[in-house]
Amino acid sequence: MTAQQPGERTYPSAITDLVQEIDRLPPAERTRFDRLFHVTEAIGVLVAPEEMHRWIENFFGSVSVVEHQKIVKTTNLVTFEGTLFNALRASRPMEMAPPEALSDIINSSRGDPFCRAEEGTPEDIFGRVRGRYSLTSSNIAKYDAFHGVVIYHDHDPLAFTREHIADYLSVGLRWGYKVLEADPEARYYFFMWNCLWKSGASILHGHAQIACTRGLHYAKIEHLRRAALQYREQYGVNFFDDLFAAHAAVGLALEARGVRLLASLTPIKEKEVWLIGSAVDNTLADALYRVLDCYAHHLGVHSFNVVLYVPPLAPAPEDWSGFPVIARVVDRGPLQNKTSDFGAMELYASSVVASDPFKLMTYLRPAFTS
Repeated sequence: MTAQQPGERTYPSAITDLVQEIDRLPPAERTRFDRLFHVTEAIGVLVAPEEMHRWIENFFGSVSVVEHQKIVKTTNLVTFEGTLFNALRASRPMEMAPPEALSDIINSSRGDPFCRAEEGTPEDIFGRVRGRYSLTSSNIAKYDAFHGVVIYHDHDPLAFTREHIADYLSVGLRWGYKVLEADPEARYYFFMWNCLWKSGASILHGHAQIACTRGLHYAKIEHLRRAALQYREQYGVNFFDDLFAAHAAVGLALEARGVRLLASLTPIKEKEVWLIGSAVDNTLADALYRVLDCYAHHLGVHSFNVVLYVPPLAPAPEDWSGFPVIARVVDRGPLQNKTSDFGAMELYASSVVASDPFKLMTYLRPAFTS
């Protein structure tokens, strides 16, 4: 458990304490938590031959921690996102690429088409949207009719400031409204930032992708809308309010300056954070900056994904009432690690995660509230 100050409630210090913490919740909080989450724990047992002991001790510290491993399984009963937590997996041996200075790798790619965006990238039919630190281009190989890029003026994607993040979000949203003028049916806007190669970025130069689609929002966002709507119809309360409250009840959420943060109990991969706000504005941008700054400068995270879930930019036939603006951020693992962080489990079963959301909160709390 975390250290307790006079009058303060204590919270778990590790995900392995979660089941016990749930059992201690007051009745009303327990009822809310149980309608949102199913949590179980199990012990994985193995017998290691004597010949393996030295190798196990080198990689994992002791034989005993390998022979009895606590696994915590969490499932969101509304969205059916699920995660298997085992901190021991963070110590498992992986093949690592030869070490190389990240700045050297980034600088070696200078001169790419994004470095001369006006000449090296195409425009959308309505032209470019320009900000102080970024501008847009049309994507050369589209996955939707309206698919663009927010190209950062700074080549290094990790050289961001609070003002940079605000500019990137603003330019992307202005592009979305330009699309809406060109096609009033393309009201469903999506922003995604894949930072460096582990996240799926094919170009190192700092950039985000933006898209608008017709008919329905993208599938996972529409799934979340329907799940939240069903939850409201069943229980008469807002799903996102309860999601935040359930995380707060076990010490995994906080609110500052009008934005709510939670370290997800069902992360898709390592260190997933949700930011819940009311608009794509400077308040959300500041919160996102604080999280990314914490990632980069305190947690050693250099490759990450950021997405924005945004209600339609114009009235839509389906019910979006109570659906906030959500930023989801996730660490994609060490850049030098040649092993993919996604496998068949993540694609077709449940995510397998080594990072602990309770330990993550010890870094996020001061970064977000200062």
